[in-house]
Amino acid sequence: MNAVIKVGGKQYYVSEGSEIYVEKLDAEVGDKVSFDQVLMLDSKIGSPYLSGVTVLGEVVKNGKQRKITVFKYKSKDRSNRRKQGHRQPYTKIKITKINA
Repeated sequence: MNAVIKVGGKQYYVSEGSEIYVEKLDAEVGDKVSFDQVLMLDSKIGSPYLSGVTVLGEVVKNGKQRKITVFKYKSKDRSNRRKQGHRQPYTKIKITKINA
């Protein structure tokens, strides 16, 4: 079974056994999580969500992504070069079951 779920304002295409990286959730490693906002299941499309369908998963890891560098630069002004870094926190989830 394949499904499209909505987590943290983003949509993810998942199947049983797949691992996804979502925005940081308030869950510890080993906790079970369930997602009720299922937009599509195989060929069934919800409006906006399917009722009676849940996707179950388990938290594998909490962490931060690799650092990206953001440059702020103004042309012809050498003294205003700024360099910022950012690491987005994430939660890695393994999808265990799709209940339909």
